[in-house]
Amino acid sequence: MALATRTDRRPSMTRTLWDSSVGKKTIMAVSGLIMLLYLVVHMIGNLKIFFGSGEFNHYAHWLRTMGEPFLHYEWALWIVRVVLVLAVVLHAVSAYQLSRRDIRARPAKYVHQKPRAGYATRTMRWGGIILALFIVWHILDLTTGTVHSGGFQSGHPYQNVIDTFSTWYGNTIYIVAMLALGLHVQHGFWSAAQTLGAGNATRDRVLKTIANVLALVLTVGFISVPVAVMTGVVS
Repeated sequence: MALATRTDRRPSMTRTLWDSSVGKKTIMAVSGLIMLLYLVVHMIGNLKIFFGSGEFNHYAHWLRTMGEPFLHYEWALWIVRVVLVLAVVLHAVSAYQLSRRDIRARPAKYVHQKPRAGYATRTMRWGGIILALFIVWHILDLTTGTVHSGGFQSGHPYQNVIDTFSTWYGNTIYIVAMLALGLHVQHGFWSAAQTLGAGNATRDRVLKTIANVLALVLTVGFISVPVAVMTGVVS
């Protein structure tokens, strides 16, 4: 009599990681840190606008030629874009699935009121939605020029930025999004550190300070650009 063969297979390590809550939190932490690194670099690049159109436009051009001649024109930029898109998708999907899993685990309301969480913690979900919508608008405004005001000029990023922040709605959208970003970074960096095991009794205060400083620097750094355009410092 022939022996029956097993057709069921154990799930892969990747699948097991993705299906577990710990795995999803780890993916959220790593993808969040990737985006945080990008934000720091992006903010520094944005501040070049204070050195004039020549400096800012040259930086924007360099982004498309970095890696040459080893890489072709814009290849490095597209690699960065692909990594960022993957990070954003993994971060958002993990956050959504963890949220749904948490809701299913607690179908009934608590009998006793839970202690109120910090403002940043309580607004993480809405902050994420605001940032997701902002990313779409930001790309359509300054990358494709689809919703750009004043006539989008390809190859002239300095003037495009001036056009955007010369409108009340451009400033409003950007500043609101950057305030949401600050709160998201403040709580997100702390959560990522805890998830990846960096936090302990002696390092908690240092990590909280780093989270607060990062959130403040990024918020002020990004918002300084539209404020400079509004006040005529950059024109």
